[in-house]
Amino acid sequence: MNAAENSRRWDRRDSRFSKKQKLILNSEEQLESKLGFDAFTEGDKRLGWLLTLASSSWEDQETRKVYSCVDLYFVCQDGSTFKAKYKFRPYFYVATKDKMEMDVDSYLRRRYESQIADIEVLEKEDLDLKNHLSGLHRSYLKISFDTVQQLMDVKRDLTHIVERNQTKFDTIEAYESILTGKSKQRSQDFIDYITDLREYDVPYHVRFAIDTDVRCGQWYDVSVSSSDVMLEKRTDLLQRAEVHVCAFDIETTKLPLKFPDAEYDSIMMISYMVDGQGYLIINRECVGEDIEDIEYTPKPEYEGHFKVSNVKNEEGLLRHWFAHMQVAKPGIYVTYNGDFFDWPFVETRATHYGLSLKDELGFSCDKNQGECRAKFACHLDCFAWVKRDSYLPQGSQGLKAVTKAKLGYDPLEVNPEDMVRFAKEKPQMMASYSVSDAVSTYYLYMTYVHPFIFSLATIIPMPPDEVLRKGSGTLCEMLLMVQAYKANVICPNKHQSDPEKFYGSQLLDSETYIGGHVECLESGVFRSDIPTSFKLDPSAYELLISNLDRDLQYSIVVEGKMDLESVTNYDEVKNAIMEKLMSLRDDPLREECPLIYHLDVAAMYPNIILTNRLQIECVLFPVLNSLKELKIQFSVLDGRNHGQKS
Repeated sequence: MNAAENSRRWDRRDSRFSKKQKLILNSEEQLESKLGFDAFTEGDKRLGWLLTLASSSWEDQETRKVYSCVDLYFVCQDGSTFKAKYKFRPYFYVATKDKMEMDVDSYLRRRYESQIADIEVLEKEDLDLKNHLSGLHRSYLKISFDTVQQLMDVKRDLTHIVERNQTKFDTIEAYESILTGKSKQRSQDFIDYITDLREYDVPYHVRFAIDTDVRCGQWYDVSVSSSDVMLEKRTDLLQRAEVHVCAFDIETTKLPLKFPDAEYDSIMMISYMVDGQGYLIINRECVGEDIEDIEYTPKPEYEGHFKVSNVKNEEGLLRHWFAHMQVAKPGIYVTYNGDFFDWPFVETRATHYGLSLKDELGFSCDKNQGECRAKFACHLDCFAWVKRDSYLPQGSQGLKAVTKAKLGYDPLEVNPEDMVRFAKEKPQMMASYSVSDAVSTYYLYMTYVHPFIFSLATIIPMPPDEVLRKGSGTLCEMLLMVQAYKANVICPNKHQSDPEKFYGSQLLDSETYIGGHVECLESGVFRSDIPTSFKLDPSAYELLISNLDRDLQYSIVVEGKMDLESVTNYDEVKNAIMEKLMSLRDDPLREECPLIYHLDVAAMYPNIILTNRLQIECVLFPVLNSLKELKIQFSVLDGRNHGQKS
């Protein structure tokens, strides 16, 4: 195949891709318009409260060229909604050797002529410079692109070049310095002078929010022109917009002693609250009789009046709910553990009947991330807030326990193994149980999660979904990046571990540990002069007694680096320890003034401890007063005291 034929082939392929992309964009816009977010492209200035934002693209009608942009979704004071497309060029920084910026600039423009939109030379403060506190700045090339895909392609190409350059720079300079005392003639390949890439991994929508100082949860005057969208922050408006909120919960069938499986189980009920009004949809294939309207008001401030719809089967239930959501047009969907259960279950059951959750409501489930998200509406899972921000212990993070702790009432509870039977035999009871979950979820969100997340969103450059789901470390990193941008400081790259690490003689496959948690077993104020009740485990002390010889010998031989024969008072120390341990074993219920040993592990994350195989050599535990006077002293033959341990 010659070059001309190959070129025509790629032209045809690009044309097909462009048409496909345009169809996808049009279908997205049609769905958004159907659900209330019409594009604001002309007309007078509008006042809007920024609900969320998402990366997107737009096509120039004249050139048919596609550009990256950010879709901004606003809520007006009257509850109406609209969308605006903000054109913003993605970029990253390139560092070069001294005085080589212009040469590398020209080279990159030639090499990536069809991909790079613009290059600027900027002076930035680099914290990696040894004398950066003196006010010294470093020149960087700011490389801008029309699309995120172009940025990714160029970044991928340059990453390999930078890795190659960094490995040879130090070696070459040291070699030339030793042998000749001066460097040789400069290379004519200017790409060899690229030394580093910076801020290439900042997500596009985060980059936009940082650079433009746009935040969700704030009011803006939005105006449009033929070329762009202008945003003016309204700092005088502090009250949040009245967004339509839908909190929902589903009840499903299940096999005995099994977890519900969406491949063959069905949805029995969907209970949901929209702006304080409750609704319940009943699947009569699973429920024994028609249900009348229900009221569930556990406390006067938590009203729950539910309108009930009885439909003949599961498909009717799903269609009824989708149709109601398209009329109500919620801007925020609320669940409790919906990322893991409710949304994926609904998506699978809808697919079973030829329905698409994405086409109906705009939501799709990402099984890799364990999230269900939409561009124009927020899904805020209250369980994520409970795990990160509620400070409830690990065993008290179920919806029922959270309701008791945070809302102050005892919700209805039904054994999961009885739910399917009760739906047939006691349908009214199951209906009350279903709506109780919706009430708990809705008022938990409105009381705690909604004000907290949207307050955070006003300072963190992320949409509310990410503000809720990201860890505290990521949120702090975002705040630091905002301040770095304002101070003209270039962000350092994230630390990357060596590609190969060994433990002993074995190659480590991974050093990543997911799911480390610090659990608070007991909270309160403890003082050494206030008696505390202790309930000891006798079997644990029996185990210590049986292993006493082994532990003492390990302490002497391995830790103390001494011969066992050199210890003259071994039996004396052993008997003293055994006497104390037997006393604790025989009298496990005690009330004594404790000794408080505080070990501050605020910055010792469990994954760091696991990754580096660290051992904490002391235990955070109230030590009984009876052990206060016990000191282990080994007398050695040379008269030295090897050490003391309490």
